[in-house]
Amino acid sequence: MKRILLMVLLVVLSFSVLSADVYLKTRTQTSAFEMMGQKQEAKDELGEQWFSKNRMAMITPGTKILLDGQKNTMTMINHNDKTYVQADLPLDMTSLLPPEAAAMMGMMKMKVSVSPNGQSKKIGSWNCKGYDVKMEMMMMNMNMTIWASNEVPFDWKSYQKLALNLIKLQGQMFDEASMQEFLKIDGVQIASEMKMEMMGSEMKTTTEVIEISEKTPPADLYVVPADYKKIDFLSLNPQR
Repeated sequence: MKRILLMVLLVVLSFSVLSADVYLKTRTQTSAFEMMGQKQEAKDELGEQWFSKNRMAMITPGTKILLDGQKNTMTMINHNDKTYVQADLPLDMTSLLPPEAAAMMGMMKMKVSVSPNGQSKKIGSWNCKGYDVKMEMMMMNMNMTIWASNEVPFDWKSYQKLALNLIKLQGQMFDEASMQEFLKIDGVQIASEMKMEMMGSEMKTTTEVIEISEKTPPADLYVVPADYKKIDFLSLNPQR
């Protein structure tokens, strides 16, 4: 009887380990700014990321992005209008945009440079190294300091491989040379400070990971709600 109970316990414990995903919670703060007469209020938001082997989910207010490394697909879900779009990986942003927007974005190329700055500090419970990141495109300049750590309790290289697709989804055109620059970052981004200047306006954004743990994901985490409609292109007004 004791052996049977022990075997049952081992099975339960094994199932718990196999079903647990890496969970990251991130806080993002964005300053108020004004551009072309449009004012944007300051934001303070929490985001979540779930990661397990070949799949990842990123959740922000109103949206959820699913990356499936086994099927090589990305799905972006818009909860505001109950729609979703899907694309193959590696991601080509132009395939998600209406033809006129894709043509315009095709002319926009982002120049990226990443270099270690020799600094280090502890953020939360993670020892981090600093990187200076510069991004330039037409009338826009972005300067970032990224703090990354490779002392995390999961396979950060597999995580980084999937997460690079999220960089491509930020609305800019990153070519292969740009992606190689981001690969210079050794570890997972724990915190960052960014300043963007565009058309005489300035915006500042800070991010910080406030939790890394292992959790059992919700049953519906990696699926699209059944009543959501698949559309061909990203909405140019995602808040609608």
